[in-house]
Amino acid sequence: MTQPTKKQGRGVSRRAFIKGLGTGAVGTAVLPRLLAQETIGTAKGDVPVYDQKRVTFRVNGEAHTLAVRPDETLLDVLRERLDLTGAKRVCDRGECGGCTVWLDGEPVYACMFLAIRADGREITTVEGLAEGDRLHPVQEAFIEKDGYQCGFCTPGFLMTSAALLKRKADPSLDEIKQALSGNLCRCGNYVKIYEAVAEAGRKIRRS
Repeated sequence: MTQPTKKQGRGVSRRAFIKGLGTGAVGTAVLPRLLAQETIGTAKGDVPVYDQKRVTFRVNGEAHTLAVRPDETLLDVLRERLDLTGAKRVCDRGECGGCTVWLDGEPVYACMFLAIRADGREITTVEGLAEGDRLHPVQEAFIEKDGYQCGFCTPGFLMTSAALLKRKADPSLDEIKQALSGNLCRCGNYVKIYEAVAEAGRKIRRS
């Protein structure tokens, strides 16, 4: 009776797997990525070659210089490296707007923007929206009009709303709805959110 072959090690080795891919469609698609990982892993020292890049950007007026990975998003850096947790990780795929921040004054989804592209840029998060102890008119209006419920989506709404009012302080209801169409409120508090944005516009016009 033939004895079963004893397995050597655990699973298939990396070399055997790559060799087994051959030159077919699967091999063509997967092999470059594996080889790229191999190249990244052969560097000397603690920081692998090609694995990080040093960038400098300003966040809420403060300069930061740090090494970021090519796959690291701006949201990763803000929350995990700079401890600025106002921008929320909700869908993490650019659909809900919970992570909205300003990049050079324009709203972007931080979960979809690579940190390496922020080099030399100006970033504003919800933590930088107020001026010292004075709240931004949008923040005041959201409090006065109950423009939030659970509050998880609120930072994104605040940043998008403030960007809208910076462009136009007297938006129509349709313009408010259009501007906020990329922000989702799971509590469904849209009516009060729209009222808050309109009130914030009135505050800005009176100031």
